[in-house]
Amino acid sequence: GIFYRLFSLQIIDYKFYAKKAENQHRFSQTLESMRGTIFMKDRFGDVHPLAINKEYYSVYVVPKEIEEQDKEGVSEKLAGILDMEKDAILKRVSKKDDPYEPVKSKLSDEEALNVKNSSLRGVYLSGKEYRHYPYDDIAAAVVGFVNNPETEFIGQYGLEKFFDKELAGKNGSLTAAKGVGGAIIFTGDRDYNPAVDGADLILTIDPNVQFKAEEVLKKAMEKWQAEKGLVIVTDPKAGAIKALANNPSFNPNEYSKVDNIGVYMNPAVQSLFEPGSVMKPVTMAIGLDQGVITPDTKYIDEGIVRIGGYKIMNFDNEAHGEKTMRQVLELSLNTGVVFVQKKIQKPVFKDYFKNFGFGEKMGIDLPGEVSGNISNLESNRDINYATASFGQGVAITPMHLISAIGAIANKGKLMKPYIIDEFKSPDGKTKKTEPKEIRQVVSPQAAEKVSSMMVDVVKNGFDKRASVEGYMIAGKTGTAQIA
Repeated sequence: GIFYRLFSLQIIDYKFYAKKAENQHRFSQTLESMRGTIFMKDRFGDVHPLAINKEYYSVYVVPKEIEEQDKEGVSEKLAGILDMEKDAILKRVSKKDDPYEPVKSKLSDEEALNVKNSSLRGVYLSGKEYRHYPYDDIAAAVVGFVNNPETEFIGQYGLEKFFDKELAGKNGSLTAAKGVGGAIIFTGDRDYNPAVDGADLILTIDPNVQFKAEEVLKKAMEKWQAEKGLVIVTDPKAGAIKALANNPSFNPNEYSKVDNIGVYMNPAVQSLFEPGSVMKPVTMAIGLDQGVITPDTKYIDEGIVRIGGYKIMNFDNEAHGEKTMRQVLELSLNTGVVFVQKKIQKPVFKDYFKNFGFGEKMGIDLPGEVSGNISNLESNRDINYATASFGQGVAITPMHLISAIGAIANKGKLMKPYIIDEFKSPDGKTKKTEPKEIRQVVSPQAAEKVSSMMVDVVKNGFDKRASVEGYMIAGKTGTAQIA
């Protein structure tokens, strides 16, 4: 029996007992890295945290430490402090011999202080780091959120997802010998791999511009009872995004309370739409670049254009007579841009649309970006080219649109949009994003002429309220039909 037992311990079950012995004498711990911070940066160079790590307190009870006669009183006091139902707490407190029952997580500072000062027997606080968003719903679709904080940080949506690996860093580990009392023997063998903290992201977003964009968007949506709204502000010479506001939005601190997960999406790069009349300056730029028109070229607007059995009319169903190309933009005449498009060979027109980036992704560092859809131009049908000239029958994202109009503002140079100004690693090294030109889409001369025409649109067009005293504002209204 003794020999069999020795054989069993030393041969058959050797690995099991060897591992058990090792665990009794070895200490092993994961060293968690700290997730990087996401900042906005204003024009003075000051940074403002958009996503940080913050320690929150949770409260839990140890039922076996609470006397039977005290359970009602403890539950009642906790309910008052935590704004919870007494019965819900009593149910947890009443679990006999239970060594641990969580009651509420992510307490407010006031709740944590009141629990601490209550000195209730069997009631304890524990601290844990969570992701926190100081400005709540500001730029929420841009930043996204982190979930599963009980186990590990996992970026979801927005920059938290796109740069999850860079923000997360890399966990380390410590394995060492320990003595009889469980203390580490520092003179013994040990294996130490330090944690590498995540990088900080400093965005191109200016908080002052972002806050104003959010405010203006909210007021406009309330005024017009709109279902959705979007504002993008860029520096067209660089492609830097200065503000990106979506509404409806959500609070990343309370992402689980969202009923419609569609609000997590960022329509600036993930939603296609037919841009409508905002496309007319692009068609004008193509015509000017090809030399088939000038800003003062005239045509006779008869109020209707017939193409292959289809009728294209102006939005007001009116004929305006003789008009210049400047007036075509001012009055947003569909027939006028069709007049320009018909002067351009179809393959050439299609290539310009591709060069403006409408058929590709713009490459911004945000997740889920989709390509535009200009497949109608592959059909070679006259009607498809005519409708594309005023922004129907093609679909693009708002990021495509602002990049294309930005190219007109930037002397014909299409820039790659970007939202990360610089990466900052824990060792202090920084990597700054440099503006990148994608291509020259139209000549500087053509772009400047269209810009001049768009200034006239604001001066003489439908909505003169877009003007700002002391500034030359170029603009274009745009309305699209919803199919």
